[in-house]
Order: sequence, then structure tokens, then C-alpha cells
Amino acid sequence: MTENKLQVIAQDNLKQVKSLLSNINVKKRFEEILGQKAPGFMASIINAINANPELRKCEPNSVVSSAIVAATLDLPIDQNLGFAYIIPYKVQGIYKAQFQIGYRGFIQLAIRSGVYKTINAAEVYEGEIKSVNRFTGEIEFELNAQKTNKIVGYVAYFKLLNGFEKYYYMTIDEIKKHAQKYSKTYNSKNGSWQNEFHAMALKTVIKMLLKKYGVLSVDMQTAIMADQAVINQKNGKFEYEYVDNMSYEKDEIFNNKDIELNNEEIIEEEEIEDIESIESNENELKELKEEVKDK
Repeated sequence: MTENKLQVIAQDNLKQVKSLLSNINVKKRFEEILGQKAPGFMASIINAINANPELRKCEPNSVVSSAIVAATLDLPIDQNLGFAYIIPYKVQGIYKAQFQIGYRGFIQLAIRSGVYKTINAAEVYEGEIKSVNRFTGEIEFELNAQKTNKIVGYVAYFKLLNGFEKYYYMTIDEIKKHAQKYSKTYNSKNGSWQNEFHAMALKTVIKMLLKKYGVLSVDMQTAIMADQAVINQKNGKFEYEYVDNMSYEKDEIFNNKDIELNNEEIIEEEEIEDIESIESNENELKELKEEVKDK
């Protein structure tokens, strides 16, 4: 495809996105989700497209659908803030918009749930880890024992208001292997892993910690399922297509079933081995909130 033709497509796609955002039903949807914040958020969609020429090549519906998911989670899509992103992705010669959550987005959703006392992720330098108990997952650090400026891994940590706490540590090699398995764009010179390895590594350990051990609110479940997906609409519902690596669906989707939420989005569960069901998870969330109120 010639450069001139791509420019024509990009200009046409931008017009279509603006047309979609002007549609009374689409505007109403954003207003129902965001209230008075809707106009500003919708303007940020156009700003994101203008700031990224590649995003203008994407199918307009995929751009708006990704934005609706971000709006549902009440996360800004300004890439400078690092909460959520709309990323252009080429699928079999066709550009589509992929929704991605930043590590700050996961932390924000955890804080909003009201059950986390603290949650954070950080790099680990050579010499800082004294011991790791592989049975309990507990890590003992010596923060003043840093030998060099070499980063050897990343760790995520949370503590709930009821006292439960958990660490999740991955070495640099483990993070790279994870990225290579679940992202075909890992080696791309324009990809996030090559240009923003630190932020992607922080996000990886935070996401893995929450998936395996966190108390997941409905918004957090949606965030985990929508992350790194192209958002498709079918019969008025959302479906998540993991185009970056199709093996993602086979390896990480729990029972390969769709779960319909109140906002009629379809989510697909990933590797949540420690949670028997969404219902029990939501009950646990309610119990924790009641416990905090009692205190």
C-alpha cells in the first residue's frame, strides 16, 4: 500500500472517529459512564489520535471501543499519565486499536476498591535480596546492601487492610521470557518492551501479583481481561481479541468462558488459580469492606 493511500485512509479514519463521537448514542454512552467528565474525555480521544499518526490508521470502531473501556474504568488515556493507552496494532495487514493498562492504572483500581492499605512495584538491585521463601513467597530485603546499579529483577507488593500481604518477584530473565511468550512485538524496535522496558516490567509484576493473590473488584477483573486486547463489538456487546499473541487465549483464559458484566462487556478470565469464582471474590470484597467499617 502506497504512502499516499495510507495518508488518505488515516484522514478518513480520523473523520470517522469524529463522526462516531458526534453520534448522539455514542455521546450518550460516554455521558452515562462519565457524567460531566464525558466532554473532556472524548476530546482526549481526538488528542490521542492526533498525537499518534499510527493510531489514525486504525479502524475507527476499535479506537472508540477501546476508549469506552477506558471510560468504564475511569482511567485517562493520556499516555503521559501512564494509566491507560490506546495502541495501534497491525493485524493481518489491517490496523486495529489495542487497549492497554499501565501499571499506574492497576494501582489506581486497587486503591479505589477500598481494601488495599498499600500497593507498589519497584526494581530490585543486585545485593538487595537477602532471601526468598519459595513456599510462602516471603522476601527478605537488605535495602542498604545494594552492590551495583544493576537491576536484577522487579517486585510487586500489596498489603490489605485486614493485614494480609503478598510479594511477587520476577528476575529480569523471567520477565523477558514472559514478554516473549505473550507479546509478538517484544522484539519490535517500536514496541513498548523495547522502548519502555522499565514501565512494562513494573506492570507485569503488578498484574501477576493481582491476578494470583489480589482481591479483584469488578473493575479490576475487567482491566485484567481487557488489557492487551482489541475490543470488538458484537450484538451490542464487547468481545476481547488478543491479537498480540493468540496463544494468550489458549494459555490464560479460565475455562475459556465469557462472563457477562452489568455493562454487557464480555470478559475472559486469565490464570486466576487462587479464586474459585467471581462470586466468591466479590463476596470477599464486601466482607473486607464491612470489616474495615467495623474497625
